[in-house]
Amino acid sequence: MSTVKTAFEKAAADKRAALVGYLPAGFPDSQTATRAALAMAEAGADVIEVGLPYSDPLMDGPVIADAVYHSLKSGTRVKDVLDLVQAIAAKGTATLVMTYWNPVDAYGVDAFARDLANAGGAGLITPDLTPEEAAPWLAASDSHGLDRVFLVAPSSTAQRIAEISAVCRGFVYAVSLMGITGTRDAVNSGAARLVARVREHTSLPVAVGVGVSNRGQAAEVAGFADGVIVGSAFVRRLADAPGQDAAVAAVRALTADLASGVRRG
Repeated sequence: MSTVKTAFEKAAADKRAALVGYLPAGFPDSQTATRAALAMAEAGADVIEVGLPYSDPLMDGPVIADAVYHSLKSGTRVKDVLDLVQAIAAKGTATLVMTYWNPVDAYGVDAFARDLANAGGAGLITPDLTPEEAAPWLAASDSHGLDRVFLVAPSSTAQRIAEISAVCRGFVYAVSLMGITGTRDAVNSGAARLVARVREHTSLPVAVGVGVSNRGQAAEVAGFADGVIVGSAFVRRLADAPGQDAAVAAVRALTADLASGVRRG
């Protein structure tokens, strides 16, 4: 059974949403990224997304884009991403890689799937991959028992939602608003409607991302979604911290705050 599926089922059994946290590999440095990810898991994250740094992060807002640039400049490579996945997965937390498609394609789709599975990774979130172009990944993920998470947006038609949900495994990623990632002052009012629309086409959990940054917003999203995804708020804590220990402590504190939010929701 998928570790992601297990994580969502455990959260549902506790009558709450799952907390999904994102951190880019190699930021602000490899050691701090590992320590922060493990702190995130210990403080209440049910699933962790490890970002694979890419030179053209079209969906990412300035906070994550700056972090990814810094990570690439410092020499982070696919092996470093897989090492971070292995460190998290070894502690028992479901771990996905969030990646644009080009790095996977360049690495070799089946080879990437094989090495990800060997590292204990649960699967991939692929924001720029469409079902029509996903045949190699669908085959590789089936071969290596990996989850595949695709994105739906408020602009997605019912037919498109059905097509995307049909190829997902693990959960469906519902982008709460159009545009790039980043924290927002309020949860988009259309997010709940999007979740309801997705549920018309699948029994998979539906997790909402883009914009959540605090306990109140996490509680609000947890009131209508199966999962709450937080990325930019974590990365900002890392970026603003004066040192390694402070960065890890900041991520731990934010995780605990968000974890209490999904339980309130």
